[in-house]
Amino acid sequence: MENSVLLIEDDLVLAENTRELLELSGYRTFLAHEGKTGLKKAYKELPDVIISDIMMPELDGYEVYTALQQNRHTRNIPFIFLSAKSNPADVRRGMNLGADDYITKPFSEEDLILTIEKRLTKRAQLEGEKSPGRKNQFHLEEFKEYVRTYGEQIEAEKNEEIFMENRMACSVYLLEHGMVKTYRLDEYGKELITTIPQKGDFLGFYSYKKSNHYPESAQALERSILYRLSHDEFLQMLEQNRDLMLEFAEEITHSLDVLRTHLLEMAYGSVLKKTASTLLEFAEKVKDDNTPVLKVSRSDMASVAGISTESFIRSLSCLKKDGIIDIIGRDIKILQLEKLTEIH
Repeated sequence: MENSVLLIEDDLVLAENTRELLELSGYRTFLAHEGKTGLKKAYKELPDVIISDIMMPELDGYEVYTALQQNRHTRNIPFIFLSAKSNPADVRRGMNLGADDYITKPFSEEDLILTIEKRLTKRAQLEGEKSPGRKNQFHLEEFKEYVRTYGEQIEAEKNEEIFMENRMACSVYLLEHGMVKTYRLDEYGKELITTIPQKGDFLGFYSYKKSNHYPESAQALERSILYRLSHDEFLQMLEQNRDLMLEFAEEITHSLDVLRTHLLEMAYGSVLKKTASTLLEFAEKVKDDNTPVLKVSRSDMASVAGISTESFIRSLSCLKKDGIIDIIGRDIKILQLEKLTEIH
């Protein structure tokens, strides 16, 4: 049976040309020229994939997607946004809602078909894993490869927000490259950094409930690359695979142990010890270098250490005087990692 595609596009010429491309590629195609009609056709036809323009009369693409997510028959249909190249903010907003992918206009036939096939393959694999008698064989590292293959790649520039506290937790992220912080703000607006994930770490998963909100924010400390999977799909994969769930629980337990140790150091460690521990924590993120250079702001590192920026800077001066680190402009070069570990 041929797969079906619902295309919602208010540009009549583009819509007709795209329908022709889809039908020539073997897809049964439904067409709607505005959001309300598209929503009705989605409910009636239950297509295998939905492609929708963003800017449309009456209901825009965001509203269409939100409505589809509220219906149990349509919430799992792969949804792809169409967006003009000149509007990257529109794409980011759509993906933050939880859409599966996007295509920028103008697009080639190859881009269109490859994007659809990628989403259909992903959906077929998920449905196959749900079939009675079939066991999902994913382990944690294999699951990370799955996310890299089928997840949406996100590039976050330095200081760009990845997700924000109290927003709907619609996505889970796998950090592939760069450095990210998660943090919370207290009632006075003071920032407390909670974690500094490293390559291969997941962030953004906080609850096994279907609907929840992010309890903290995440921001790129440098240009970073992440892969994003919808929260529902991430949860579905865990629920289908007991071994994967246990491995993930083990990861969470380890993270809690690290956090407890960090909190104890913040409560009882000396200022110099807190500074040294923080430098070691950041050095771990660039462990491929024997003399790592840290390009993180003083205020961010002070927040991780749980001390004032001024105290952190004074401690850096002491460490530099002892030849343990060097300060090159705004960067910190660690010269003697072993001596850092010996500081009490």
